[in-house]
Amino acid sequence: MPNAPHPLVIRFGRLGDTVLLQPLLHKLQQRYSQPCDLFAIGTWPEKLYAEQPEVADVFTLRAPRRPLLLSRERWRAIGWLRQRRDAPVYVCEPQPRALMRIQSMLRLAGVPAAQRTYLVDLPLREREHWVDHLLRFGDCTPPAFHGRCDALAVDPGAAPQLRIDVAARYDCERWLQARGLHDRPLVLLQPANKRTLRWNGVRAIEDDDKAWPVQCWAALAWTILETLPSARVLLCGSPQEADYLEGIRAIAASEAVMSVADELPLPRLKALLGMAHSMVSVDTGPAHLAAAVGCPLVVMFGAASPAHWAPRAAPGGMVTVLGGPPHGTRVDALGVEQIADAWRSLPPRHTRWRAVA
Repeated sequence: MPNAPHPLVIRFGRLGDTVLLQPLLHKLQQRYSQPCDLFAIGTWPEKLYAEQPEVADVFTLRAPRRPLLLSRERWRAIGWLRQRRDAPVYVCEPQPRALMRIQSMLRLAGVPAAQRTYLVDLPLREREHWVDHLLRFGDCTPPAFHGRCDALAVDPGAAPQLRIDVAARYDCERWLQARGLHDRPLVLLQPANKRTLRWNGVRAIEDDDKAWPVQCWAALAWTILETLPSARVLLCGSPQEADYLEGIRAIAASEAVMSVADELPLPRLKALLGMAHSMVSVDTGPAHLAAAVGCPLVVMFGAASPAHWAPRAAPGGMVTVLGGPPHGTRVDALGVEQIADAWRSLPPRHTRWRAVA
């Protein structure tokens, strides 16, 4: 189909959800012989998919919940969708309210119903990973395109794989040099998740199944440095989480433990994960990003099912999952030594960085 329109993929998800789209985008690129256009939300999709051959264009909404009559941004999105009204449309949104907004915009853009297919019409199987669910969805074809695109005999890969562009690598190298980190093994810790902070401060740990006590994070940092004395432990997160991470750094009380929440825009974080020794994280978006660039990873799960949501390692990487049903439903039930043992068992990424026996 050399003159076919680009398939359009729609998902109003967070960072991790957007990372998990990559195998589907790659599959649709192969089926339709054209890269995909992506309609998403947030500040991350364009940066996440920079240099990815399976994505041609990205349109993002920064305020997707704003009423349509008050949102110039949504009217611009409708104009962007109208330019793609001949495309096969794959709506991957599972949330009912977001799905209603998407359907409204597609109708206003004049995209015929026969050109759309919806993930919600394909039930998730028991213990089916979300990526496998998306890949099954990639086998579906909107009615208007039946017989007009190729089926694939073999799935192109069931783990997200993201490239790191040259500019991001260069920026990261300059930052590492400035921070005196260029020749150090770097172990990244991601303590916070989207629920950690609320408007009036840090959520009580009993109200957050993904929360691990700050004393445990500090103790894990000490254990990492005992095992790998030349390492630097970097506390990662969003700028809004800086004070929370500073509390962990203060407990650790070591020059080798640094909070870098204010210094990691997404392209730099992606490049940093692309060369870091390893990462330990709660179940959150940066963990999926780490896995997608091959960073050896230990990820801690609370009530969410790892069978559905565990990060999948790109070739050359490894992901170790601890917690989650049926083994547990709270991250704070996991011990420091349990996490440290899992981290020590990760394969070495850089052979010149040897752990102490």
